Amino acid sequence: MLHIDDYNFAGKRVLLRVDFNVPFDKHTGLISDDSRIRRALPTIHEIVSKGGRLVLLSHMGRPGGKPVEELSLRRILHAVETLVGKHITFCDDCIGSSAEIASRQLADGEILMLENVRFHAEDEGKVKQKEGETDEAYKARKSAMKEAQKTFAAALAKCGDCFVNDAFGAAHRANASTTHIAAFFPNDRMFGRLMEQEIKALDYVMQEPARPLTAIMGGAKVSDKIVLISQLLERVNKIIIGGGMAYTFVKALGGKIGNSLCEDELLETAQQLIAKAKEKGVELLLPVDAVNADKFADDAHVQVSPIDATPEGWMGLDIAEASCKRFKEAILESKTIFWNGPMGVFEMPNFAKGTYAIAKALAEVTRKGGYTLVGGGDSVAALKASGLEGEVSYVSTGGGAMLEYLEGKELPGIAAIRGDGK
Repeated sequence: MLHIDDYNFAGKRVLLRVDFNVPFDKHTGLISDDSRIRRALPTIHEIVSKGGRLVLLSHMGRPGGKPVEELSLRRILHAVETLVGKHITFCDDCIGSSAEIASRQLADGEILMLENVRFHAEDEGKVKQKEGETDEAYKARKSAMKEAQKTFAAALAKCGDCFVNDAFGAAHRANASTTHIAAFFPNDRMFGRLMEQEIKALDYVMQEPARPLTAIMGGAKVSDKIVLISQLLERVNKIIIGGGMAYTFVKALGGKIGNSLCEDELLETAQQLIAKAKEKGVELLLPVDAVNADKFADDAHVQVSPIDATPEGWMGLDIAEASCKRFKEAILESKTIFWNGPMGVFEMPNFAKGTYAIAKALAEVTRKGGYTLVGGGDSVAALKASGLEGEVSYVSTGGGAMLEYLEGKELPGIAAIRGDGK
């Protein structure tokens, strides 16, 4: 497999797949978090400095395979130019003669941004079975879409002489612009710097971590993370479970949870995970107390109770002091920590203390030489809100991609670059 260090970009049109799917403030219409652009800057600067003629590919939002003005990449053009520090030419399509001609007009070190790849349905290649449609007809449409994806990827490939994938956040989807396109550059494809960093960080946690290794799992639903928790139990020494998902485990153990979030259909699964942790010798830590609210709102009346004795009519929205202390002690005893998912409804200030306590503990263990990896949209948002983003070892740009990688799944966007694995 090629490495970006060894490639001569001079005079080459470099198709760089990035993930510029940034969020916008609904009031101002401005980018609310430009992290995804910033994280791509090292790869962009390196290619440009080596004389590459850079062609940027990205998706934005879910336009459903058709042009949607508010999801045009033109909307972020000025922000990208400002961060990169160079003028960027824009093309109103990502395929066709206009895109190909614009790519061929680039001089060494110049940059072109193509329009949102998801303005074409062939990028994602999604096909849903229609009501009343026979299985045979559905399979035929799916097969036709797969061929259309390859054709679309071939059209994208005409705008480059080599392909660099730096879009880790989209690596778990077999899209034309992340996966199929790689086949058209069998000898000229590689990862960008961000992809290299992501893979290195995740491989460290999963393959060669300093121990004890602790996983912190939070968020609302157990169903989103059953496979990951099961996989982690094969590798970790401790696992901390907080957030709304903790209540499914608490109820599975016979606790009273009031009106707290619970997936009753997964009570047996929770019991199985608890049993597996015991079998594997993994310390599974649940909250011992919680901050309860009488409604789902920041101005709710609050009270603290043992987590397994939540009063009727109340719901747990954050972990309380004893749980924070328990989790902090476990974190400080660890050498490697992976965090995915908040401990409570951190978006509401009155229920953010538990999540911020985790962030502070991670920063402390990092300062003491531990390795800390944070990933997943809510976790990263919480870390940023705590002001401690720069005080952990690594912050992943992937949500679903990161979780699937940690589950042991092969990500199409990574496999396509690796090819035969060499």
